[in-house]
Amino acid sequence: MKIMVTGATGKLGSKVMDFLLAKLPAEQLAASVRNPAKADKLSKQGVEVRQGDFDQPEELVNTFQNIDKLLIISTTDDNETRIRQHKNAVQAAKKAEVSFIAYTSIADADNSSLDLAPVHRSTEQAIKESGIPYAFLRNNWYLRNEIGSIESAMNAEPWITSAEDGKVGWALQKDYAEAAAVVLAGEGHENKIYELSGQPRTQAELVADLEEVLDKEIEVKQVSDTEYEEILTESGMSKSLAAMFAGIQQSIRKGALDVKSNDFEKLLGHPVTPFKDALQKLVSEIKSNN
Repeated sequence: MKIMVTGATGKLGSKVMDFLLAKLPAEQLAASVRNPAKADKLSKQGVEVRQGDFDQPEELVNTFQNIDKLLIISTTDDNETRIRQHKNAVQAAKKAEVSFIAYTSIADADNSSLDLAPVHRSTEQAIKESGIPYAFLRNNWYLRNEIGSIESAMNAEPWITSAEDGKVGWALQKDYAEAAAVVLAGEGHENKIYELSGQPRTQAELVADLEEVLDKEIEVKQVSDTEYEEILTESGMSKSLAAMFAGIQQSIRKGALDVKSNDFEKLLGHPVTPFKDALQKLVSEIKSNN
């Protein structure tokens, strides 16, 4: 059996590889990366490193040759580009006769109002149409997505949001990576959909826990979507990116990430990292980088 992880040197992919290396012999693992020079660590651990570019579909067929299980980690780009890249990867997997695909999707992909959701709906559909057995890992939201706001709070700035009482199932990227490794290394996950969500919390509930971790009071400043977007652009963010982040806040407010599921714990065989511990981990990371 040969398992491949795409984007294996990225933030999520590298963590998936760490968990797989703890479970399986390195010779059963392969990594697909744009730049093999950046995968030197994996090579030294005995992992087969292959060059793979989702914008080069014919080359991808070679990348995926003799792979039994493939984890497609969603790319980062505009929606149109991502849809094309993901379809290229699925078609290449089909031509290479890959026997199982796991894909990092988004929470409640069928119904999500998030701007990112069309990418994941399209990719899930492409995988289904390929006929390849699959597992959709519908990852709710990485806690590290809030690292900018956490850092601002550490600097005595308010927590700014327009999400009101909308809830998010935050969890550490490490927990999502472990769940992916469990699916790849295990059996019986064919044609399964896993809603991987931490305990849903509001922004205010997150801040209350962060106050305990930091031992300081943090103001929660609820603003309109327009104000939120303006604050981001005034901080130097591009208008398009600010609009995207404001759209995420709006979708959270409407319940897009308020997903209750025990799939996470069932896959892991244990609870996700306790929330305050997860916050402490990110706070420590911020401090170590400053």
